[in-house]
Amino acid sequence: MSTPLPYGSWPSPLTAHAVSAASPRIEGARYVGDEVWWGETVAEEAGRTAVRRRTASGVVSDVIAAPWSARSRVHEYGGGSWTTVGDDALVFVEKVDQRVWKVAGDGAPRPLTPAAGDMRFGGLTWQGGRLLAVREVHGTSPVPHRDIVEIPVDGSAARDASALSSLVEDSHFLAHPVLSPDGSHLAWIAWDHPAMPWDRTELRVGRLEDGVVAEWTTVAGGETAPLQPAWTGEDDLIYADDPTGRWNLWTLRLTADLAHRPVAPADADTGGPLWVLGQRWYAVLGDGRIAAIRTHGSDELVVVDGDEVRPLEFEGVAGLSIEDVRGSRLLVSGAGAAGTALWELDVDDPGSARRIVGGESPWGAEWMPRARPVTFDGPGGPVHAYDYPPTNPDVSAPADEKPPYLVLVHGGPTAHVGGAASGKIAFFTSRGIGVLDVNYGGSSGYGRAYRERLLGRWGVVDVDDVLAAAAGLAEEGVADGERLAIAGGSAGGWTVLCALTLADAFAAGISRYGVADLRRLAEDTHDFEARYLDSMVGPLPQAEALYVARSPLSRLDRLRTPLLIEQGLEDRVVPPSQSEAVRDALKKNGVPHAYLAFEGEGHGFRRSETLVRQLEAEIAFLGGVLGFEPDGVEPLDLD
Repeated sequence: MSTPLPYGSWPSPLTAHAVSAASPRIEGARYVGDEVWWGETVAEEAGRTAVRRRTASGVVSDVIAAPWSARSRVHEYGGGSWTTVGDDALVFVEKVDQRVWKVAGDGAPRPLTPAAGDMRFGGLTWQGGRLLAVREVHGTSPVPHRDIVEIPVDGSAARDASALSSLVEDSHFLAHPVLSPDGSHLAWIAWDHPAMPWDRTELRVGRLEDGVVAEWTTVAGGETAPLQPAWTGEDDLIYADDPTGRWNLWTLRLTADLAHRPVAPADADTGGPLWVLGQRWYAVLGDGRIAAIRTHGSDELVVVDGDEVRPLEFEGVAGLSIEDVRGSRLLVSGAGAAGTALWELDVDDPGSARRIVGGESPWGAEWMPRARPVTFDGPGGPVHAYDYPPTNPDVSAPADEKPPYLVLVHGGPTAHVGGAASGKIAFFTSRGIGVLDVNYGGSSGYGRAYRERLLGRWGVVDVDDVLAAAAGLAEEGVADGERLAIAGGSAGGWTVLCALTLADAFAAGISRYGVADLRRLAEDTHDFEARYLDSMVGPLPQAEALYVARSPLSRLDRLRTPLLIEQGLEDRVVPPSQSEAVRDALKKNGVPHAYLAFEGEGHGFRRSETLVRQLEAEIAFLGGVLGFEPDGVEPLDLD
């Protein structure tokens, strides 16, 4: 029989150290001979991205040892930082110098690209015996030069930069380059400022002469956002696009009439925001069938065979990406009920799916909360969220007490959360604190119309929706309306600061590298997001007054809610000055607060010691403000 204890004070085996170690981020996966290789962040090794291999007998080892780290900084967010050549060679982008390196067998890594200024590579793919990549060169221009290049694998370009062959440029941004089966054409995705890749992109096809694009034409997009082209024949393409308001699959034959045909259309998205290079939402199997991810809040994996669509039942439900295909087998990364994982499954026998790495709770499944999809009425329409109730098999709560809740606001803002619990969520729920994860208007995963609710209204719609979700949960009697806290990072931190300076719904707030000043963000942020605010708020200088009015920095005198601020000191997206301004205002206003600055961290935390300190500080902060004593955690001193 469980013991009744006040919410927030429940003992839990989920220590901050255990959660940090059990939350790997999967960064791509490949079949290599009879092995599986994958990228994985290692928090205990300064957050580096290791590339690991698993043999057919189950032995796991590193392909590149510490301190090597496969991480691209193209578009700052990177992606596609490694791929394989043949059955034993790895090519990868090294985090420190952004050069491409190659390691074969037991040999040492050797460079494939030159040490020439600020040159970055990402989206690496090995196609038709050619190594292709997106190159980004930073110089005196505010807009870096980007092109699709071929990198010789013999190392000649490491000595002579002219050996890098530029296939095509002609736009501010490029992604998803794919060679036709006979190598005569290249298809790719392109877009230009001020559009973001979920607003408007173009699918282009170019004819190759002497290995480079001689001429090209746009075959899809312009007013829509096509993604991830793939060749299914010499003149046939498949790709994702959203002319109907949902990203669905389409086929295209390169004839005079450019006939576009939908493939098994659905009221769900096969596609998403292109924040990182290398994301794959579908794959064509060896027999012509298609494995595809469909998203409406949570993810579903399906197989499309002509007019027949068959769901594949397996545990992955959020953040799914089809990493590689061999015959009818897939490597799929994402998150399930027990956290992030990489799975291998056969589309003809999905019940035999096996975990390659992750996906197992070291403290037992009974400690993981089950996601409850909820929808609330907001001022602009429905607001979608996932409720994770307090969950602890050994403890119950007093009958007359309602739980405190932490309302989570995802970053982006063009992103979304699926219905999969994580160790970080269970860290709170196992201690008796509920978690409400909100997909406010502007989130992806529910179609273009839901996504575009935020256009011109960032700092309004997101705040209204988060307030509506929090109030709705309290009105249901699920949460204690007097003990609601709000937390978010980056764009989510912006919504936290906006909510705390516009309303008094929350008793505490946690801002992780949150945006406080829109004008400063527009001046300081990197090129990929340099014009993001044009659509989210308005173009400068015309909308400058709106930038000032919307920014929490303009009303910090109204910030009276206890706040925990967490900031990476190497953050290039939201520099520390923004968090420091909020800290100074809290001190001036006499509001209890704590400011945690982390050396060696950028936009998002990766190091084990940071993740541990973050979780322990957050639970201690909530306990101190909301009035409970967390088990096994030292109090946090507030200024």
